[in-house]
This record gives sequence, C-alpha cells and structure tokens, in this order.
Amino acid sequence: MSLKSKLHILKRKYRGSKMAPAFNAIHTFLYLPDETTHNGTHIKVADDLKRTMNTVIMALVPCLIFGMFNAGYQHYLALGEIDSANGFLGASFWTIDNLIIGLWKVLPLVVVSYGVGLAVEFLFAVIKGHEVEEGYLVTGMLVPLIVPVDIPLWMLAVAVIFGVVIGKEVFGGTGMNILNPALTIRAFLFFAYPTWMSGDKVWVHGAVERDQMIADGANLDAISGETILGSYAQGNSVVYDYWDMFWGIIPGSVGETSKFLIIIGALFLIFTKIGSWRIIVSTLIGALTMGLIFNGVVDAGWIGESSKFYGLMSVPFWQHLIIGSILFGAVYMATDPVTASQTNKGKWIYGFLIGFISIMIRVFNPAYPEGVFLAILLMNVFAPTIDHYVVQGNVKKRMKRLKVKAA
Repeated sequence: MSLKSKLHILKRKYRGSKMAPAFNAIHTFLYLPDETTHNGTHIKVADDLKRTMNTVIMALVPCLIFGMFNAGYQHYLALGEIDSANGFLGASFWTIDNLIIGLWKVLPLVVVSYGVGLAVEFLFAVIKGHEVEEGYLVTGMLVPLIVPVDIPLWMLAVAVIFGVVIGKEVFGGTGMNILNPALTIRAFLFFAYPTWMSGDKVWVHGAVERDQMIADGANLDAISGETILGSYAQGNSVVYDYWDMFWGIIPGSVGETSKFLIIIGALFLIFTKIGSWRIIVSTLIGALTMGLIFNGVVDAGWIGESSKFYGLMSVPFWQHLIIGSILFGAVYMATDPVTASQTNKGKWIYGFLIGFISIMIRVFNPAYPEGVFLAILLMNVFAPTIDHYVVQGNVKKRMKRLKVKAA
C-alpha cells in the first residue's frame, strides 16, 4: 500500500477528531489537497500558498548553503588556521572542512526553527480545529539566516515560540498577522538577549576562543569577528575590500552576507511574481537617499571626525547596500505580502520609508548599527495606514472627475 493511500485511510479514520488538522497538514504538504475547485465560477491558477512558500524557500537555499561555507571559513580565519580566501572562488573557502563546521553550527538552527515553530502551529491547529497553514515554511527558513551562528539553541526555541504565538497566532494565523513573524522572533532575541545579538564576539564561531588564545600568549593576526557595520560604528579600520562585501566572505548573520546570491534570489522572486519589485527598488532608493543626506552633512563640515556618528555617516552612500542586512531585508522581509502595503503607490511609499529609516537607525544607534529589521517592523504597523490614504486619495480624484463631468 502506498504512502498516499495510508494517509487517506488515516484522514478518514480521524476525520472530525481533534487530530484531523495534523493529518491533513501532512497529506497536503506531500500531495495536492482533496478539495479542489472544478466549476467555472472560480479562477484557476497553477500556484497556491504551498507553492508560493516553496518558491521563496528555493530562493533562500543558496544563501543557506553559502552561509554554511562562510561560517566554517570565518571560524578557521579567526583562529588563524587558514589564509584569506582571496576572492569568491578562493580555494580556502569552498572546502569540506568549512562545510562541516557550517553544517555543525547552522543545521541545528534550522532544525530547532522548524521543529519548534511547526510544533506550535500544529498545537494551535489541533486546539482551534483549523487547518495547519503553510506560512511557517518560509519563516522557519528565514529565522536561521538572520541570527548569529553561535546563538544558543534554547534561546532560539524560546524566541520562535514567542514569535509564532504573539506575532501570528494571536491575530488568527497566516494572512491575519500585522507583523512579520521572523522579524518578531529576531526583535525578541535582540531585546531579551542583547549580548547574544550584538558585539564582535557573536558573528563568528570561534571568536571567543580566539580571544582566549591571544590572552594565553598566542600571536594571531587574523580577524576579530567584528562586522563591518560594527567596525564603522566604533571608528575602527575595515580590513575587507568591496568585493569581499559583495561576494559575502565577511562576518555577519548566516544568510545576509552574500549580496550576489541575494540579488540572484531577488531576480528569481521578481520573475516568479512572488516578490514585489516596487518594494525592493523603493527600499534601496530610500537607503541611498538617506546615505546621500548623511554624506552631504559630512562634506558640509557640520559634523567632525570626533563625533560618535562620524564613522557610519562618512560611509559612501552606495556602500550601505553591500554592508549589513539592508539588501536581505529588502528582498526577503519587506516583500512579505501579508504585512506589506497592498496598493502599488503604497508599496513605493512603504519601501522608501523602510530604506530611509534603516540607514537612519544604522547611523544614530552605534550600539546596534543594523536597523533594517526594526524599520520593517515599524512600517508593518503603518502599512494599513499608508494603503488607507492611498485609497482615499484615489477616491477623491475620482469624485473630482465625476463633479467635472457633471458640470
């Protein structure tokens, strides 16, 4: 008897019971749902929520795989056991040793994210008696990509429970939430466990061990583990060139570093019409605009090098796009169709403000120079308001046209 037949038998056996949503979720994940529309009163398309979520996951997988290699590379580089990769195709980057370290550190993050998150989803489905929705498929992949590689697994589990319950289930589940669940999880981690989410010891596995070796008298000239944003915020020199920043062989969250792969993912999402190109482009325009303003302030001499804000203010405006998480946030977070603006004009306003506020937070908060996630959460709250005024503006324009015609 095939697996599909066995699942059909289980569905019939538990139909009407509290466990029905759990069996239906497993069956629907593996196969098409039993209930499909057939008559002509419905619009039929080839995609559904499951396929949409799977498309986003496919766009994220290259970032995940690269993040595994980078986690191992940064580890061995911090300990001084290898030389610089000397470019994206460097022999010391794409090695099995780097991948093993990456698998050891990153895969547990993925397992905990999906295991705990889906357990909460199944629990709520059983308690409330509704179907298990596929929305967490993307959230479960996003969470490991936006946290430090050394985050304790129990902290991640607590944050996932908080994010799924408070960020989504209390609003009614997928499609009803006003905040991006993955960003809610990251915000919880940042405010509940700030020492594990910022600083120069959390982004590279082995950074603490490296410092201990130096304290014991070892002569290490390798990297410290500090991110580029952290270096600029502290007024320190940056040892990475622009190509390192673009290809992603730098410290940072698991999936945020490779701007090249993020751009590839963005093109894929735009081609499949999953991600909004308006939001992506407007977010980048907003970031560049704020960067230009800060560069103008520095060039005008209104702020001196002694200012604590000088380091990030003086960063060339275009460089903001290849450091930090602004590009990752613009492509995979800001474009969330549930929490983003729905009108075309609203998407331009929504995205522009995300980019604008992201760079503002980045500069004015040196203790936490990555502001894109907080900016997206803020605009999630205001997205309905933006759409409201856009719709009302269109209504007023149409009313004026009607009055002119009537006259």
